[in-house]
Amino acid sequence: MKQKLTHGIKRIVVIGSSNTDMVIRTKNLPRPGETVLGGTFFMNAGGKGANQAVACARLGGAVTFVCKTGNDVFGHQAYQLFDDEGIDPSYVFSDPKNPSGVALILVDDNAENSIAVASGSNSNLVTADIDNSLDAIENSEIVLMQLEIPIKTIEYAAQIAKNLGKMVILNPAPAPTEPLPLSILKNIDLITPNETEAELISGIPVVDETSAIAAAKRMAELGVKKIIITMGSKGAMLYEDGEAELIPSIRVKAVDTTAAGDCFNGALTIAISEGRSLKEAVLFANRAAAISVTRPGAQVSMPYRHEVDVANF
Repeated sequence: MKQKLTHGIKRIVVIGSSNTDMVIRTKNLPRPGETVLGGTFFMNAGGKGANQAVACARLGGAVTFVCKTGNDVFGHQAYQLFDDEGIDPSYVFSDPKNPSGVALILVDDNAENSIAVASGSNSNLVTADIDNSLDAIENSEIVLMQLEIPIKTIEYAAQIAKNLGKMVILNPAPAPTEPLPLSILKNIDLITPNETEAELISGIPVVDETSAIAAAKRMAELGVKKIIITMGSKGAMLYEDGEAELIPSIRVKAVDTTAAGDCFNGALTIAISEGRSLKEAVLFANRAAAISVTRPGAQVSMPYRHEVDVANF
């Protein structure tokens, strides 16, 4: 279902991963060495980059997606899906050597999940691909990225985008295994970690509002201009120009939280592209994410604009 573009919004480039999610729903997540029977199985399109691109498009965004898929059935399906969603797929590159990315996801009755990813072609999205996407970046206003593609590629894309005067948003997920280079952080206008990711970047454990503010201040000292730390049911900590504010989350009965963060980031980017303040953008993103967790799956759970606008929370 293609969306009409909202008048006057800014074009967004999402640079990131595309996966096929293979999902099993179980009563509980297995412990190491345990086999759990009785789960239902289904497949969804996923990947943090693709999820966020779809979220943006469904909410009315003008979106171009830069990614790399395998020359296989999953890659061909992904390309068609992006086109069907109204995303510009001109920069979906095909990798002749590596298969498309795959994620194995377990979801329990409490909507908690466990995920393992075989990155495949996502690991081969290289700086040359960013060079080949230069027109898309030049014609955008906002660049949104995550950490499911090589760090060198993220660093290179952030530098190019910053040199071109674009707003750069980084969702540092999944949690980095090594500290993010300062060369990346200095080119980020807005970073959106969760509590775990914020601790790994700042070195400060995030357990409450006070520690979240301390972690945000540390990230600002590292060069990031604006910070939003998502804290689950506690809400989102917004840090901007030395001022901090905790914005409450919306409480709903969750069915599947797999792509809640991706929905939040896509919606946040859309609201920013429409000229809303950062606080207004977080409030809008909270609404979209609250809808997404009431549905199973990743991209299929992303709400459309009219659903967010009329939701009665």
